[in-house]
Amino acid sequence: MSASSNGGRGFPRRNHFPPYDLLKVVALKFQAKVDRILAARNSLLCVGLDPDLAQLPRSVRRGSETAVLTRFLNGVIDATYPVTAAYKMQLGAYLAFGPEGVALLPKLTHKIGPTRLKILDLKGNDIPNTMRMIRDGAFDRFGFDAITVTPWLGWETLTPFLDDPTHGVFVVAHSSNPGAADFQEIPTPRGPLWLAVVAEARKLADAHGNVGVVVGATYADAVRLARESLGNQVPILVPGVGAQGGQLSTTVREGADATGRALIVNASRSILYASNGPDWKKAAGSEAGRLSTQINQLRSGLSKRGAARG
Repeated sequence: MSASSNGGRGFPRRNHFPPYDLLKVVALKFQAKVDRILAARNSLLCVGLDPDLAQLPRSVRRGSETAVLTRFLNGVIDATYPVTAAYKMQLGAYLAFGPEGVALLPKLTHKIGPTRLKILDLKGNDIPNTMRMIRDGAFDRFGFDAITVTPWLGWETLTPFLDDPTHGVFVVAHSSNPGAADFQEIPTPRGPLWLAVVAEARKLADAHGNVGVVVGATYADAVRLARESLGNQVPILVPGVGAQGGQLSTTVREGADATGRALIVNASRSILYASNGPDWKKAAGSEAGRLSTQINQLRSGLSKRGAARG
């Protein structure tokens, strides 16, 4: 039985999503797509869809794991959709549920649709041939718009993604975890290693129009220094706001560009697990709405400030 005739079980056929090379002709470069979506949604909020069975509300824990996950994630998407510009899925959260968990990913990207960004949080890196296969899987078969990567094996490893300007890569520069400084803060002639990564990512973004960076909100000044290095339009994906304790006000004011955009603020646990009671869906929507409104208030004067500087 083929994947297209088995009631949605298993992986979609390869042509379930338009192949990336066919989209090049008609689609915007990823950087322009990000800007258009953030402007159209009037939101910089990204909801991290990272399910953890131990934290799911009791009222959704009925039936099989697949049924529970589907009910919960669909409910979160429905509740947060009006105020959200992007959704990010951490691959590890789905691997933890085995094949059934991974099989949910293309269903979620299909449900989310083309008017919100869909980011696969993989933090992947390998030789170019392997990265080509990752690209084809993430974009062709699973329907994502972008993935997160690291540059550890060298910039040439990102070449397969640079060949596809309609989809994006977010290069991990400075992560939000406590151990980030172990390597990312190593001094180099161009400053700390993470900032040298940002500078190289800027060159790729200027040349190809589909590169952004990941900078955690939990490290003081990192977002500001990244924006100073990147200039306008290059998007920054910022984890660490919410349960990890990153400063939202500093993140928005220092991370948004002169238009008040080019910033994607991710929150996961604070939204997904806003309530453990039967009102979990309403609570998730309310928390997402509160956060999105707060972000918009913080960035309200940024575009005017940027215009005045120009």
